[in-house]
Amino acid sequence: MEHLEDYLPFWEKLSERHRQELESSAQIRRFPSGEVLHGGAEDCVGLLLVIEGRLRVYTTSEEGRELTLFRLFERDLCLFSASCIVNSIRFDVTIAAERETCAFHIPAAVYKKLMAESAAVAGYTNELMASRFSEVMWLMDQILYQKMDVRLAALLVEEADLADSEDLHLTHEELANHLGSAREVITRLLKYFQEEGVVSLARGRIRLTDRPRLEQIAAPGLR
Repeated sequence: MEHLEDYLPFWEKLSERHRQELESSAQIRRFPSGEVLHGGAEDCVGLLLVIEGRLRVYTTSEEGRELTLFRLFERDLCLFSASCIVNSIRFDVTIAAERETCAFHIPAAVYKKLMAESAAVAGYTNELMASRFSEVMWLMDQILYQKMDVRLAALLVEEADLADSEDLHLTHEELANHLGSAREVITRLLKYFQEEGVVSLARGRIRLTDRPRLEQIAAPGLR
């Protein structure tokens, strides 16, 4: 049985009343891989605290091109699914389960009340929001100043770390969606990487055959 107190860093600073309000309102929900949990700035489904699995936060251009802003892992709290709790913040982002995910769902109204009444919750929320903004600004810097081959190489290294494997089960379309690029561009770069001997390609699979060399290419785009 999962307990909120094991996942919220400010739990010990909450009053007993606030703890009871959270425990009585929070529910554990499960989302299959691919399910959209939040679909835009006007959608305020509440906060999601990941127990296990992975969520993807991305934006979509008018042309339908996707760009991954960041991902959320175990113990990460998703604020953008409840952007209505901060009046000055409106992000038109989509949040989807990148793999089967289990999460606590905390109603937006409950958390907003906690923010107003608890300095610990307000402080934690502001720090988390600043951290997410930092991630997005870092991404914008990459888009503006790094070549696509560097960004693709960095993404492949990141995916290998996440999978703990040199064999990646990813399509060119999925990579393009992460990077906000066209599939044709990604296909061309992957073929170039293959010619250079750093990856090998098969249908729906990419194998890193020379990771040190790939990391050299990716270096400007790695954190």
